[in-house]
Amino acid sequence: MPTNKNAQLRYQILDRCFSDYSRKYEIQDLVDKVNDALYDLYGTEVSLRQIREDMKYMRDRVTYNAPIKAYQYDGKKCYYRYEDRDFSIFNNELSVDDINKLQSTIDMLGRFRGTAANVWLEEVISNLEYRFGLKSNAEHLVSFEQNEQLKGIENLAEIIDSTVNHQTLEIVYLTFRGKEIPMVIHPYYVKQYNGRWFLYGLNEELGKISNLALDRIQSFHKSNVPFKKNEKYDFDTYYDDVVGVTIPNDDVKKETIGLRFSANRFPYVISKPIHKSQTITDESKYEIEIQVRPTRELDQQLFSFIPDVEVLYPEWYRQHIQKKIEENLIKYLSEKKDCTDNAELCTR
Repeated sequence: MPTNKNAQLRYQILDRCFSDYSRKYEIQDLVDKVNDALYDLYGTEVSLRQIREDMKYMRDRVTYNAPIKAYQYDGKKCYYRYEDRDFSIFNNELSVDDINKLQSTIDMLGRFRGTAANVWLEEVISNLEYRFGLKSNAEHLVSFEQNEQLKGIENLAEIIDSTVNHQTLEIVYLTFRGKEIPMVIHPYYVKQYNGRWFLYGLNEELGKISNLALDRIQSFHKSNVPFKKNEKYDFDTYYDDVVGVTIPNDDVKKETIGLRFSANRFPYVISKPIHKSQTITDESKYEIEIQVRPTRELDQQLFSFIPDVEVLYPEWYRQHIQKKIEENLIKYLSEKKDCTDNAELCTR
């Protein structure tokens, strides 16, 4: 690797360390930090002497004139930091906190490495690692939920590429009832929810947004239909009024839904809100409110809390959930009756 690239990376790492007021970097810490990045990216290391030379070079008035100052603490210990909190030799738009978040993002992306469908990630991650001197989660200390058997995941990279590059797609989609439907989609947005990936795009025939699960896309290819740019939908706020990924029909209005939880489940719901609108209405009674448009995903979420949840209002939604519980109970009761009537069934 050329020396100038090696040096540039070292200066980036040191600059970030000197700008980080959340911890104290002693000289050996600086050496370790630089070597971690160099070894992980290029398989090389530098000496303590080299780091001291780098600091001298950065301090030079002719080069960076960096205000690096040595601070003593705990007796003879010494750490290094910029005197000026706003100084950076690169005038980088990313703060230390931004860099840390970027590091977490690279760790997350790294879990998709090594598969044929995600070859494109190798270049993206490598460029980020070099550009900012970051090291990915090579030791696999962080785990993410991932469904290895999910159908359609091999098409994710190409779907994302078509979305980013405004490429209209011709898709054959399999409905839950087993019917294959051909459609022309202008891809606008890709989202992951509950272990599945979804494509949102303008349906050419319907003239509205369609929500397509990737595991139900049977085939797709690029279309010659001119792409229609998204000038109507803001996907940063598109899901603000729902739980999940389904946007209901316009006649489904936002409701104030009151919920009561058991004492044991209440802390969990508070620490992991059902929806961002969630507020505590009566802490002593373990009651909350959410402001949402009811969907099937909300039903599923509430059923995951049973028997620790009760819908208080509105009355129609309380009855809706009550009916589902009764229908489910009938299945269990009928199975018990069959078992009583059939001794052979009971012994299975």
